[in-house]
Amino acid sequence: MLLTADDIHKSFPLASGAAQPVLTGVSLSLAAGETLALTGESGSGKSTLLHLLAGLDRPDSGTVTLAGNALSALPDAARAEARRRRIGLVFQQFNLVPSLDVAANLSFQARLAERHDAAWCATLADRLGLTPHLGAWPETLSGGQQQRLAIGRALAAKPPLILADEPTGNLDEENAETVLSLMLELAAETGAALVTVTHSANVAAAMSRRLHLSRGKLA
Repeated sequence: MLLTADDIHKSFPLASGAAQPVLTGVSLSLAAGETLALTGESGSGKSTLLHLLAGLDRPDSGTVTLAGNALSALPDAARAEARRRRIGLVFQQFNLVPSLDVAANLSFQARLAERHDAAWCATLADRLGLTPHLGAWPETLSGGQQQRLAIGRALAAKPPLILADEPTGNLDEENAETVLSLMLELAAETGAALVTVTHSANVAAAMSRRLHLSRGKLA
C-alpha cells in the first residue's frame, strides 16, 4: 500500500476547555495509482482527515504511513520534507503565490522537491491550456485557469500521491468537468494515487473508490 491510516483519532479544543472529537477511529488504505473520493456532510472531518494524510497535522492517536514510513511520527521538519518530495496538494482556494508568474508557480513545487523538469512543466502548461499565460500573474487568470495551474503545480514533481480538497468547489459546471478530467488524466499518466475530498456527486463517481465520513467514522 502507498498510504495507510490506522485507527486515527483527532479532537479539537473548545472554548470551554473540553475537547470536540472530529475523527474517532478512522482507517483506510490506498494503493499506488488508485483514486479515492472522501465524501460527507460539512463538519464531518473530511478536510481534517486530508490534512492528517498530508502530514500537515498529527493525529491524537493512530498512525499515517506513506510509502512504508510512519509520516505521523515524524517531527515537523521531516514531515514537511516528505510533503515536498512525495505529496502534491491541491486546495479549493488555489493558494498560488501572487508574487510569482504562472511559469514560476507551475514549477514551484518541483523546484522545492529538487525534481524540476523543464520539459515536463512545458507539457503540463500545454495540456492545461496555460502556455499563452506563462508570463502572466495569477490574479489575471480566470478561476478555472487558476485551478488548472494549482493542479499543474501539484503534478510538476510527479509525486506518488495527490491530495485534493474540493478541487472543483469554486468552479462552474463546465470548468469543473474540465478540471476534473485533466486532473484524473494527468494523475494516471504519472502513476499518482489521488484522494479527493468532495461534495460533488460527479467528482465522487469519477473515482475508483468512495468512502463516506459521518460522525467521525468512515462508512
